[in-house]
Amino acid sequence: MAEETKNEIEKNETVAAAPAESSEVKEEAKKNKENKLEILVAIFLGVTALLTAWATWIGSLHGGNQSTNYTKSNNTASDGNSLYNEGLQLYLSDLMAWNTYMEYSYDLAIAQAKGDEIETQLIQEKLEVFADQNFSPDLIEAYNKMTDDMNSPFTEEFVDSYFTEAEDKLAESRALLEEGQKDNANGDSYNLVNVIYSIVLFMLGIIGIFKRLPNRTVVFGIAVFFLVLATIYMFTIPMPTGFSFSSFFSH
Repeated sequence: MAEETKNEIEKNETVAAAPAESSEVKEEAKKNKENKLEILVAIFLGVTALLTAWATWIGSLHGGNQSTNYTKSNNTASDGNSLYNEGLQLYLSDLMAWNTYMEYSYDLAIAQAKGDEIETQLIQEKLEVFADQNFSPDLIEAYNKMTDDMNSPFTEEFVDSYFTEAEDKLAESRALLEEGQKDNANGDSYNLVNVIYSIVLFMLGIIGIFKRLPNRTVVFGIAVFFLVLATIYMFTIPMPTGFSFSSFFSH
């Protein structure tokens, strides 16, 4: 009888100890999960900080390229405008010279019609000297290609040739401006990436204020989602023109 009573007591003690052991196991598992989460948070904080520094650096390079391209565009446009003015002045000078030349040509035609050989000779010499002294090389070349002296060499193609160099410069200026605008847009995109990374850093930083593990896990998951989203978007943005790691170590 005493033996049965002893067994019953031991059985009750075992049953009473079982819930305590189960609670300890659960508490230990919870601590392990919390420790793992804290490690992951620390890792992702470091990764996000590195990515933020990278995005800031690349964004600043885009900003530098933007400034450089805008400056080059303005300087090139200034050169193009100067060349345009030079072309316009040369065009007007050649046009006035041609009009005077045509007046002398009419005088030559009248002298030839009169049969006055001396006057004809004098006017021909006058035309040659005038053309040599007042025609630009391009006008002389265009004149030599004419089949009829009474026509005008100022065709649309020839007039455009006065401004070819200026148009090339202005086109180069527009290309540089467009490149600068692209750099500006890309720099803005990297700024947006930095904003998202800042949100991620904020969310990772406030995880510790949540007492319950499920809440921490949810906030951590949202932060990781935004981190991945921002990183994927960042790698779709073009790198700065001429970017190369080797160029930073070549000096």
